[in-house]
Amino acid sequence: MQDLKLLQYLEGYLTENRRQRFQSVLSQRTKHFTVAIEDVYQLHNTSAVIRSCDVFGVQEVNIIEEVNSKRIDREIAMGAQKWVDLKRYNTVRDCLKNLKQEGYQIVATSPHAEGCNLGAFDISKKSCFFFGRETEGLSQQVMDNADCFLNIPMVGFTESLNISVSAAIILQHVTSQLRQSDLNWHLSEAELIEKRFDWVRKTIKDYEAIVERYLADT
Repeated sequence: MQDLKLLQYLEGYLTENRRQRFQSVLSQRTKHFTVAIEDVYQLHNTSAVIRSCDVFGVQEVNIIEEVNSKRIDREIAMGAQKWVDLKRYNTVRDCLKNLKQEGYQIVATSPHAEGCNLGAFDISKKSCFFFGRETEGLSQQVMDNADCFLNIPMVGFTESLNISVSAAIILQHVTSQLRQSDLNWHLSEAELIEKRFDWVRKTIKDYEAIVERYLADT
């Protein structure tokens, strides 16, 4: 297949360590879980959530910018935005519609809603975890469309955690449980090839020129 030959050719421009690193990271990537961030105001919070997604192997992040539209803070994200796929939406409605079409259940994270305790969460269902604004939390639209509500057990006086901390705790728990399960949570072969192309493109200098030269030679 021409595309695979091109991919192998391009990967020849990578060091052996880089190729092995890509393979290792991709083997732990998943789209079984994803995250949605709804109009978070503080730039560093969005960036920190993206970083947590990369750390725990969640490949896609959905960013809703109906009210607040911000660039990614590269210092906080530590380059994670290069390896995680960011899907941006102008409205909550569009995000919810797309996620449901892709088969995700909508999980509203909230310390104030009656729902499932993190320790009892059913990891078998394809799920998107929604995190809301720092002060207001999730919008009523998300709450009304949620399939379930999730909260983190707390025993102190404080009633809530920072959004980026909440995301890290939840993602660490559910992805750890996922990797110990028999569920088919890995990326598909087509998704793996797509990501290999994407990451090679983001890594190699003069990528377009190299591809052009390869196509001309073949």
